[in-house]
Amino acid sequence: MAENMSGKIIIQGVTRQGRTFRPSDWAERMCGALSTVSHDRRLRYSPMLQPVSINGVKCMLIDPILKQEHPDMYTYLLCFADENDLNIIDKNSEA
Repeated sequence: MAENMSGKIIIQGVTRQGRTFRPSDWAERMCGALSTVSHDRRLRYSPMLQPVSINGVKCMLIDPILKQEHPDMYTYLLCFADENDLNIIDKNSEA
């Protein structure tokens, strides 16, 4: 994985009980909200919100700048994770 995770928030596609979250493309769907289509007609995810795979687990990588740039979306994503019992790892709070 090429993304630098330092200071990022990671929402894992695994519940706190260890079950895989479905549908399997949930992260791509959520990250599509901030994506654009480039001149070569390729989907480009925003650096603020990217789908990633970490150790085989689908995840969403959130840059904390999203809280300032799109506060409603930031709140929605964290509420979505909480309501679906998904693991949230905040790299800002780790030493």
